[in-house]
Amino acid sequence: MKLGLEVLLSDAKRLKSLKGKRVGLICHPASVDSELRHSLDLLSKKLNITCAFGPQHGVRGDKQDNMVESPDFVDPVLKIPIFSLYGEVRRPTAEMMSHFDVVLFDLQDLGCRIYTFITTLLYMMEECSKLNKRMIILDRPNPAGRVIEGFRMLPGWESFVGAAPIPMRHGLTVGELALYFKDHYQLSLELDIIKMKGYAPNKAPGFGWDIKRPWVNPSPNAASLNMARAYPGTVLIEGTTLSEGRGTTRALEIIGASDIDFGKVLKEMKKKAPQWHKGVILRECFFEPTFHKHQGKLCHGFQFHTDCDAYNHAQFKPFRLVALMLKVIRELYPDYPIYRDFAYEYVKDKLAFNVINGGPALKDWIENKNSKPADLDKQLAKDEKSWVKESKKYLLYK
Repeated sequence: MKLGLEVLLSDAKRLKSLKGKRVGLICHPASVDSELRHSLDLLSKKLNITCAFGPQHGVRGDKQDNMVESPDFVDPVLKIPIFSLYGEVRRPTAEMMSHFDVVLFDLQDLGCRIYTFITTLLYMMEECSKLNKRMIILDRPNPAGRVIEGFRMLPGWESFVGAAPIPMRHGLTVGELALYFKDHYQLSLELDIIKMKGYAPNKAPGFGWDIKRPWVNPSPNAASLNMARAYPGTVLIEGTTLSEGRGTTRALEIIGASDIDFGKVLKEMKKKAPQWHKGVILRECFFEPTFHKHQGKLCHGFQFHTDCDAYNHAQFKPFRLVALMLKVIRELYPDYPIYRDFAYEYVKDKLAFNVINGGPALKDWIENKNSKPADLDKQLAKDEKSWVKESKKYLLYK
């Protein structure tokens, strides 16, 4: 398989077309080729790179938590400005945009709506559209694969973790999403997608990720392919008082709490919806976060395992499993304060859990004493089927 970055670097005609242009680059630590060489280093040898942009967690990927901002700085080697799109601003300013004629987007995404790199993609596309700037997407794999799951974001729920009305697990690459954004928001920018070669999102064993390719964290807590697969479900825990494993070495792969018996929770989950447990192993475990929620306390919970023979890509339903877990906790612990009250990604007037979900439907299902797994399945299926139908025309890979 060849990444969009590698395709560009091997294409003399494309490189020649960029000669004489001031080129910007949106990148982060995972913006590497198959030999783990960074795109900023590689492209600066071929093109006139005049500036670079870092998304959430920074170009260096050093910022650990949400809403920890990165400053602008000057690259000590290339002596070019590195602008932060997660600092004083999250949308590039006109001054930032004045530093380039064409901008390359080379971010490794996780395939989940709330992962903010795709919002950065949209914001840059919108500003390029306003200023008649060209944008080139160096396409990369979606490690979560083609499977679609979750509610579509409702109108009025747009935020930095909600760029568009797409499901939580959207199934597209960043190049395919760019095509959708351009169409959906009727943007007039000059947009080029440099496709990958040999990308097979429906093929085992990687299903969207070449397992021979080394994993580089696109953000500090995205530590593995296993995390990327579980993330469309485990990210829900960010809006709760439970721990999503921050402060451990397996953030967003393990979830739990210091004051809940997860043995009982797992037993009840399997009783309520055994069909949702197919394709994955949930291993009961204990952990102690060194920082963040439940810091220094022994937590009981479980870990998602897609790194085993039991993994079945088509059957694995992380969003449903975490929703079911929260439903069971509400039933076993009726007075438990599940929802965390805080400003999530700069949204202060809505409950964080609902911001993550792009609407109140999941919380309503959890809190409804009479709702069943079949009810959630029916609601989700409606959104999932509509997105399958709508997104087909943007697919670049079979």
